[in-house]
Amino acid sequence: MTSLTGSDFDFAFLEEGFCARDIVEQKINESSLSDDKDAFYVADLGDVLKKHLRWLRVLPRITPFYAVKCNDSRAVVTTLASLGAGFDCASKTEIQIVQSVGVEPSRIIYANPCKQVSQIKYASAHGVQMMTFDSEVELMKVARSHENSKLVLRIATDDSKAVCRLSVKFGATLKSSRLLLERAKELGLDVIGVSFHVGSGCTDPETYRQAISDARYVFDMGAELGYDMTLLDIGGGFPGSDDTKLKFEEIAAVINPALDKYFPVDCGVRIIAEPGRYYVASAYTLAVNIIAKKVIMKEQSASDEEEDGANDRTLMYYVNDGVYGSFNCILYDHAHVLPTLHKKPKPDERMYPCSIWGPTCDGLDRIVEQCSLPDMQMGDWLLFENMGAYTVAASSTFNGFQKPDIHYIMSRTAWGHMMRFQFVLSLWSVTSSWCIKKICKVAKTKVSNPKRYSL
Repeated sequence: MTSLTGSDFDFAFLEEGFCARDIVEQKINESSLSDDKDAFYVADLGDVLKKHLRWLRVLPRITPFYAVKCNDSRAVVTTLASLGAGFDCASKTEIQIVQSVGVEPSRIIYANPCKQVSQIKYASAHGVQMMTFDSEVELMKVARSHENSKLVLRIATDDSKAVCRLSVKFGATLKSSRLLLERAKELGLDVIGVSFHVGSGCTDPETYRQAISDARYVFDMGAELGYDMTLLDIGGGFPGSDDTKLKFEEIAAVINPALDKYFPVDCGVRIIAEPGRYYVASAYTLAVNIIAKKVIMKEQSASDEEEDGANDRTLMYYVNDGVYGSFNCILYDHAHVLPTLHKKPKPDERMYPCSIWGPTCDGLDRIVEQCSLPDMQMGDWLLFENMGAYTVAASSTFNGFQKPDIHYIMSRTAWGHMMRFQFVLSLWSVTSSWCIKKICKVAKTKVSNPKRYSL
């Protein structure tokens, strides 16, 4: 069990009655004293805790293995490690990040079906045994490079209704699964289970039901060949905020009965999942500053001083973060972002059609193609919520623009929950139903702590 120590990361405690938005306001006010109005994040680690408690309540049979690729922040990894979560790693570097905070190898699954040989050897040398595969070539690589591997067969799913499809790249068909299991048997490899991923941003919960049914078929197939499989990995696809059409609880309402049908509680199969955006999306708020502005008048407008002419103008705002930075989620994650105004507009304030652009010299660097905003000035701020998933993890410093600073916060109550959570986990297994009930109960207690604490 990973304990929080003094050198892990820093966060600022929220005073009672304050929230993340108050810290955003504080940082903006501090910036007014200088010309440095760089973009920045405020990340509420207490929100990550709330998501974990929600997971335990809604999907009590499933152990979350956080997908590190979504956001590899040491603060996030340390928080989830202290809560007893496992980790889905896709590379040597991600394994290093997770193990650097004290996570034991048994809580890591190397969930990349196509691995570099040197990195398979690294996993072997560092005790990481669980890893996925979906091809014969991968089996042969593992057979040569990792004698203690515990393999999980990744099967393809119907992810046609997902925002980001993955089965076009990964996953074995049911027909080829038998051939792969036979080949693994010939090579003397231990196949311990089946995994799948319905695609990132799943919009149809029925996809999980079919995938769980297919996994049961492969389990039975494995049993015929002499395998005693004990692990089912249902992947990710869970929403990270409550503004999505498909809610987390709606997905759980399909998963839970499907598991009860195909993998009953007493079947001896451990069930894990790979949530990423679920944990971190809503925890991060990004503040960007308007660094330039352009007013475009329609040709029929004689002058921008005419009253009617104001209806014919379009405003272009340029801010100090863009698609090569935090907003890479627009290109890679199919995200649709809209700003929140820092300054509340007046009731009668005129709104204009606007576009929002990043700071680089590339014409591709457009954040919002069209939205309605008031006539703002250079130096004003725009806020973007739900920016914790597939943003900072994939951002670059193209054109020399640096990544935004991240200010981590946590409420005193959340910190108390974390400490009690750790105490319970140190005594009982997190997979125990009694433990889950106890955790949810003690998480309602309040404690007081110093204003600032280094974990």
